[in-house]
Amino acid sequence: MNSAVSPPNKYLPPAFTIFNPYSFNLLSMTAPTLLAQFAHLQTLMRDLVQNANPADATATPLPNQPSLAWYLGRSVYRELYWLREYLTGDDDLSARVRSLFIKDAQPLNEQLAALPPPQHLVYWAEDIQDAHLQQLATPGVLPDHPLLTDDRLIWWLLQEHAKDFERMIGVQFALQCQRALTNYQVTTPLIAAVPNEMPTATIQAGHYRIGSRYEPAAYDNELPPQAVELSGFRITQTPMTNAQFLAFIDAGGYQDETLWSAPPSSNWHAPLHWRRDSLGNWYGVGLNGAADLIADAPVKGISPAEASAFVQWIGREYANYAGAVLPHEYQWEVAARLGKLEQLGQVWDCCANELHPYPEYQPVIDNPIAATQFSNGLRVIRGGGLHTQPCLRRVSLRHWVGITTRDQVIGLRLVLPAE
Repeated sequence: MNSAVSPPNKYLPPAFTIFNPYSFNLLSMTAPTLLAQFAHLQTLMRDLVQNANPADATATPLPNQPSLAWYLGRSVYRELYWLREYLTGDDDLSARVRSLFIKDAQPLNEQLAALPPPQHLVYWAEDIQDAHLQQLATPGVLPDHPLLTDDRLIWWLLQEHAKDFERMIGVQFALQCQRALTNYQVTTPLIAAVPNEMPTATIQAGHYRIGSRYEPAAYDNELPPQAVELSGFRITQTPMTNAQFLAFIDAGGYQDETLWSAPPSSNWHAPLHWRRDSLGNWYGVGLNGAADLIADAPVKGISPAEASAFVQWIGREYANYAGAVLPHEYQWEVAARLGKLEQLGQVWDCCANELHPYPEYQPVIDNPIAATQFSNGLRVIRGGGLHTQPCLRRVSLRHWVGITTRDQVIGLRLVLPAE
């Protein structure tokens, strides 16, 4: 654990919260503004499949990565399960498609092969989701249930859809990276550069609050709110840049095994979307094709393992960065709450720690939507990327990836010792 962070020494009781999380609102009707967000996101996901050619809608550009069509289908199954089967006992539709969208119900390739044509899937999704919107908008249609208190279940569905929407953008991104772009020529070459100093924010030693105050949107892994003790530290106000990461590449960072906890993949030579033109200059591939890499733009397209290796390298090679580490998620959240971080929402920032339950953690009622990732060694990421939906943009939200998962939305910041 980062030496500047102590484990939470107490949880903040419900008296600290904005409202009582165990109160009941029996109207069984979703707030209009939340329903509008839900409908908008449903449409966005259907449009990604509708507007893709059939080959792209069913493509799986990365190993073990589902297709656009599969993610859309899973979002519909998720609604069918919770709004019909779980709340009302109606499993007529959810039972029919369960094996297609439950992890490990059958191999992914068999699930993908069993999907209907993309256009049929879109029509099916639209019919079912329109019916769900009507249910949610009409008082008394859904039964009274604790999970509907303060629209908690709808918030959860919205956010799970939002995560899948971002994954769908990742599929589109991976498809672009696979396409041949050998004729692109860089206009302004990216030059490696590590500044002597970066703007940092100082966080004084003290006790700070982390976690949700039981907002309806909160995942159970954001609860209960905690009081944590932090030693003083500095955190870079902006993420690490393309120019800085190129310096790591040029210095042989991918080949230096002393920087890595495990040898990196032999296919890793640069961030996921970086390519070289005929003159050897690096450029980036995005949703709109190839483009020059901007020197001071946040680096992205890396894994937590690459972020850790970069931090090891910069701390070893540059005196002004001695002692650099990735931030513990508590440090990141405190700095974000204090307004010390800039360029939030550009990349998901890698954190040093694995996902873990907060002290006094309890899954929600009947354990239906509890986080189950605590034992898988997953690395926390915080913040949000360019395509992260507003419902996920809060400082207490905890997201996670595998340590070797490379994603176009992942970047990093540094934590440095206090001066």
